Amino acid sequence: MQIDTIFEDDRWQEAGLEPLAERAIMAAFDHLGLDPAPYELAILACDDARIAVLNTEFRGKPVPTNVLSWPSEELAAETDGGQPYAPEPEDDEHHLGDIAISYDTCAREAAEANKPFSAHVSHLIVHGLLHLLGYDHIRDADATLMEGSETAILGKLGISDPYMEG
Repeated sequence: MQIDTIFEDDRWQEAGLEPLAERAIMAAFDHLGLDPAPYELAILACDDARIAVLNTEFRGKPVPTNVLSWPSEELAAETDGGQPYAPEPEDDEHHLGDIAISYDTCAREAAEANKPFSAHVSHLIVHGLLHLLGYDHIRDADATLMEGSETAILGKLGISDPYMEG
């Protein structure tokens, strides 16, 4: 698995984003029964100003957000709640897509939810990766599948269910 991390905000290096992301991504691949070896992805480690520009440009929402993802191919299931299609590498390395994550929003959300920053970041990396792999949360059954996968993956990392209140 090749993970290319682009640091636009140095706070991400201090927070240990690379090992957090690698651990979360490997746990996701293990849970999904996929061999990570032939895949690659890029992570843009940025701040609220940068992610707000990206959110405006790609989603028409002129506000910062925690994580964005851009899959390199459409892998979503055609039926609501169906299993996404597994990506099939055609050569030595298959680019899954790109993820952008904002330090400011992640730190604020973790503090507001009284969660460890590393746990919240791990959740958002898993969330972004699942989007690259065809998961989504627009339709109800798709959201149930995606959230269940996130919860199971995070559980294997010793991180509590991010969707449970309290």
